[in-house]
Amino acid sequence: MQTSAHTPHPATEQGLLNKFSVSRLDGRDAPGGDRHGARYFVLDLDHDAHAKEAVRTYIDSCEDDYPLLARDLRTLIADPIVLGEFVTMPETTLPDGSIVPSFKVGQYLCSKRADGTPWVEVSHRDAIAACERAGTKLLTERQALAIAFDIAAQDINWTGGKVGEGRLYQGLHKGNVDCAQGPDYQSDDPDERRWHQLSNGQRIFDVAGNAFAWIFDDVQGDAEGLVARPFAPDSISLQAPHPSLEKGMGWRPTVGANWSGSALIRGGSWNSGRNAGAFYLSVDWPSNEWGCIGFRCTLPIGA
Repeated sequence: MQTSAHTPHPATEQGLLNKFSVSRLDGRDAPGGDRHGARYFVLDLDHDAHAKEAVRTYIDSCEDDYPLLARDLRTLIADPIVLGEFVTMPETTLPDGSIVPSFKVGQYLCSKRADGTPWVEVSHRDAIAACERAGTKLLTERQALAIAFDIAAQDINWTGGKVGEGRLYQGLHKGNVDCAQGPDYQSDDPDERRWHQLSNGQRIFDVAGNAFAWIFDDVQGDAEGLVARPFAPDSISLQAPHPSLEKGMGWRPTVGANWSGSALIRGGSWNSGRNAGAFYLSVDWPSNEWGCIGFRCTLPIGA
């Protein structure tokens, strides 16, 4: 039963309220129009605790028929990012000869809290939307590789003090905590150092360990940044200074792995063990929201 917006009853005792007057800007709801008499249901996205979940359900339903609408709705309901400090990643030439231009990248994984705790339990699509709403972009596969190769070339990032000696630091990965940690946490285990130093002297945190990062695949991906074909023998995504699971590289798949339709994740989480590393590469389904997967945003130089 519909009631007036001024019905003198508690909200829990009210049904639908005749609170809004809706009209179409294109005039199609006028008498004789093809939308005349159409019914509308209005949601308050800022104050109704149930509204965003309702929109997420609608997004899942309309995704195949109206992908652009689904994308716009994700951006509309995305929680705001608390933008922290950015560091500058120098221009990098990858082993395949391609050049990744210099860019700005979040020093930490993205957060929506003032204390900087990583924003996890977020899907790949929602991470992209959150970045876009903040005027940023999700870290791409080539950018992630540029960071990994850059830090692997710095003596300070190796446990042995020289490139190739010991292991590349793997961040929080030994299971000594039970969730992703904020910027203030420092492990008592020196093997779990969280930061790596770039070739320009700036530090970036949690490239390995703490929480995985969703990646926009611009190597073998489609327009949505999802894996679109098997990994080719010469795919830059599979390259690293050392084999999988050796010298702190982290785990990565073999040539020909077909993860089409999935979204890339990199880095590892707080309990990934020897699998964690700057070159760790795996996937998850893009709609999944796990407590061990976050994301990192980027900006072009000059922004």
